Order: sequence, then C-alpha cells, then structure tokens
Amino acid sequence: MTDSLMPAPSGNLFRRFTERAPNWLPASLATLGMRFAIAIPFWLSSQTKWDGWFTLSFGANAQFNDLRLHILGAEYPFPAPETMALMAAIGETVFSALLAFGLFTRYAALGIVGMTILIQLSEPGGWLAYHLPWASMALAIACFGGGKIALDYLLGLDRSPKVSL
Repeated sequence: MTDSLMPAPSGNLFRRFTERAPNWLPASLATLGMRFAIAIPFWLSSQTKWDGWFTLSFGANAQFNDLRLHILGAEYPFPAPETMALMAAIGETVFSALLAFGLFTRYAALGIVGMTILIQLSEPGGWLAYHLPWASMALAIACFGGGKIALDYLLGLDRSPKVSL
C-alpha cells in the first residue's frame, strides 16, 4: 500500500481542523461578502451618472467623451460615447442591484467582469488596486453562484452544488 492511501494519524491536529473547517464556516457567507464587495462600488458609481429617473447626467456624458480606450499601446476614443455612458450607467445600476439581492447572480457577475474589462481598457493604472480584485471576485461568483443567502437559492433558480476542484 502506498503512503498516499494510508490514513493520516488521528493526532494530526491540522488535518482534523482543515477537514472540519467547512462545517463551521459556511461558503454562503463568503459569497455574500463578495457580492456586496463588488456591488457597493459599482452602485456608488452608478449614482453619479444619473440626474433623476432615466436622465443621464452631463458629467457621465462628458466622462465618456474624455475617456480613451488603451489597446495595444494606442489610444482610441470610445465609439458612440453617449450610448456607452448610458450602457455603463444602466449596467452599474442593474448588475450591482442584482448582485446585492442575489438574483440572476451568475449573469450579473459576468456582466461585472465585462464592465471591469472595459474599465481596465480605459483606466489601465487601476489593475492591481481595483480591477483584478473585482474581476476575481466576480469570476468566483460566476463559478460558484450566490450561495444560500441569495434570492436565486430561495426561488430555486440556482441550487447547484459547490464546485469541487
């Protein structure tokens, strides 16, 4: 019999702790924390883009007229900046609300990943501070779902088991 098939000695405290950790630390708390960690900055950003119901602010339009896409070492203006500003405002509002409530969570997380990619292309200096953590958390939520503390779970829309690696 090889060593890998041998059971660990019962006195191995670290292994016993590691095996029991998932029982006292629910994964749903981690996914809830990640959902809010992403939803809050995107929601706050969305609130700066509106001047009331369905009225895009002057600042949001001006921002997209000034922003440039940084692709392969060159800078390009945003195509249709007014449309892009509206899409960004709607995306930030809708995706962050869906993540907070845990409704259509996986799709909202993928939407956040797409927005983060566009943000990275327009603001390349924020990769380590903001964009990498946002993209990583959003990808984790897209993979694992919103957890049991989410409307998806309560409504029976997403009850898939945890993915094992």
